[in-house]
Amino acid sequence: MNAEPEKRAAAAQAKLAASAGKLEKSAVQQVDSADRRTELAADRTVLAAERTYAAWIRTGLAALAAGIGTKALLQDLVADWLIFAATLVLIVFSIFCFLAAVWRQIDRSVPPPRPDTRTLPSWLLVGFSGFLAMMSVAALIGIWSQ
Repeated sequence: MNAEPEKRAAAAQAKLAASAGKLEKSAVQQVDSADRRTELAADRTVLAAERTYAAWIRTGLAALAAGIGTKALLQDLVADWLIFAATLVLIVFSIFCFLAAVWRQIDRSVPPPRPDTRTLPSWLLVGFSGFLAMMSVAALIGIWSQ
């Protein structure tokens, strides 16, 4: 008769130990899952920053093309000073876009936590945007000197 309560106590203890083991595995999985979600969020942040950089560059190229095209399209339709003013505004805006692209990409207020995705090298972004800004200045000088 005394053996039965001991068997029940041993069974309950074994059940409790198994439950604790499952709980421990679950806690480890939750920590791993939270860490992975943080890594994925960091990757999304890096990729979003690159999309923003590309959008600034795309806008700058469109403004540069519009500035160059303004002179050709409006040559005999409006006054020369108005053509030059529109061209100036569009090309200066393109230079702003190229510089803002680099500034927004490099100067992040909050760095992402350890992303798996590699970021583009800063020297490449500065070089590419600097080249495009120089082309904008050259286009402006070329249009101004005509």
